[in-house]
Amino acid sequence: MESNQKKHPRTNSAPKGKRGEDRRVSAPKHAGNAFARRQNEPQPSAEPMEETGIHGEYENGAVIGRNAVRELLRSDRPIDKLMVQRGERTGSIVVLVAQAIEKGIPVIEVEKSKLDQLAGFAPHQGVIALAAEKEYCTVEDILAIAEERGEAPLLVICDGVTDPYNLGAIIRCAECCGAHGLIIPKRRAAGLTPLVTKASAGAVEHLAIAKVSNIASTVELLKKKGVWTFAAEAGGSSVHETNLKGACAIVMGSEGNGVSQLVRKTCDGVISIPMYGKVNSFNVSTAAAILLAEAARQHHEE
Repeated sequence: MESNQKKHPRTNSAPKGKRGEDRRVSAPKHAGNAFARRQNEPQPSAEPMEETGIHGEYENGAVIGRNAVRELLRSDRPIDKLMVQRGERTGSIVVLVAQAIEKGIPVIEVEKSKLDQLAGFAPHQGVIALAAEKEYCTVEDILAIAEERGEAPLLVICDGVTDPYNLGAIIRCAECCGAHGLIIPKRRAAGLTPLVTKASAGAVEHLAIAKVSNIASTVELLKKKGVWTFAAEAGGSSVHETNLKGACAIVMGSEGNGVSQLVRKTCDGVISIPMYGKVNSFNVSTAAAILLAEAARQHHEE
């Protein structure tokens, strides 16, 4: 083994792919990092939050917006009814209504005020579907999906992402990059609200999502299952120089504090995105897109 090889935080040897292949990592000399250092920022409160999610009382099975409803109609989730704003039988809504009628789903015209209330006053584009709430799966279910596809698991873990638009965008990126599932915490984070569904452009209908009590414990579980875990934070190795070909999970931190110290220490390593401008961090969903695209490239290259 080469003497200048980067030591792995768990094994004191070079990181391995599939818990056995060489996974050397190195950072460019003149590159910054994707995430700002946040040592001096306040940590999140330990006060437990309501199980309904920080963005309210809207985890009610409402799917808002034309793209989200279109993907819902393509999925197998039971739909109670489609609610359309009175006078809005134009454009893509005509297609959605036709698809709903074909599936035997009741279509009801309602006033805009009713849709506003159901959507929590988020933009709904004149259409809302009321469906059974999306069922969360388990971490084992996500690993089983990868096994069924004959692929090395690729997971995303959100360690306290609180903005529903960011969570929705991460879900969309994960699904587009072929990730097998996403893991979110039960507390102090956004849940699967209609805002998240809309921000995901309906990708939430096609991605397995697990909700867990403790992110650090989940990281430990994944490591025991042979999955390499990487915290996306400042001071890590360049993602472009990190071997992500085997089973791996990428941990994205909260908007304000990044990946928590405990989770970061629990992960196998830390990866960063080289930066060359003056701003020292990406938005969390933008960073997720870059990291997942690189992981997907490595997973699918010959």
